[in-house]
Amino acid sequence: MMPTGTEYLPLYHKNKGFAVRLPFGKLAWVTVSLPLLSFIFCVLWSILFNFERATYTHCEVPNYLPSISAAIGSYAPQKYVWKTAIAIHAGPRFLVARMYYKYYQKVLFEWIHFLAAIACWLNVLENMALIGLTFITSSENYSVHEKFFVTFMVASELYMMLTCYLLRSMRAEPPDNVEARSLRIKYQLLAVNMTSFALAAYFFLRHNWYCEPGVYSLFAFCEYVVVLTNMGFHMTASWDFHSRELLVWPTGIHFS
Repeated sequence: MMPTGTEYLPLYHKNKGFAVRLPFGKLAWVTVSLPLLSFIFCVLWSILFNFERATYTHCEVPNYLPSISAAIGSYAPQKYVWKTAIAIHAGPRFLVARMYYKYYQKVLFEWIHFLAAIACWLNVLENMALIGLTFITSSENYSVHEKFFVTFMVASELYMMLTCYLLRSMRAEPPDNVEARSLRIKYQLLAVNMTSFALAAYFFLRHNWYCEPGVYSLFAFCEYVVVLTNMGFHMTASWDFHSRELLVWPTGIHFS
């Protein structure tokens, strides 16, 4: 077994030169931590320093939590922190999507690989939609922002459902203990995510229909849960790839 701490040392290949070896699980944690920490910062900063404006709605009733769009896209420095985090994390997200396809090719039945490809493209589409709705805010262009948001939600829900289905029912080889735990957590996160999304839609409509105090805050809270469970779902990649590494060569990137 390799001594602790040596996983980041460069390797040498006579044809490719030097490479840096990174544990893929740790890369997955870092990738998801960027939007997670920036999201927490944006919400807390909005509550502490932009509370009145961030919680204002057309109903003009008391509310206690800002919506996500208000927290991350309307005020400085929040919008710059969020945009920076999304921009940095986007590249590794595409790598994770590619890695998942290679993972599916190894663990799933060969005849179902076309669904694995669809799952990976949904992951890519979700990431692209997230980039779009981040850099085109609702205040700048509501119509375009709304289309990116709908695309993000549809792609993310379909991706999570298809991933759970493939890893539960279409495996050609049994999962190890870590992968089995990862799948259990995926199902739990998916259930909470879909329930919270349905509740968010209900509270949003109820707020617009009846203008009751605090209802928009319930909508905002459900929004938070949707986003956090989505991040948690992607973070389970650290368990799926717990024994895999990313090798960064001068000529490109290789997974092992």
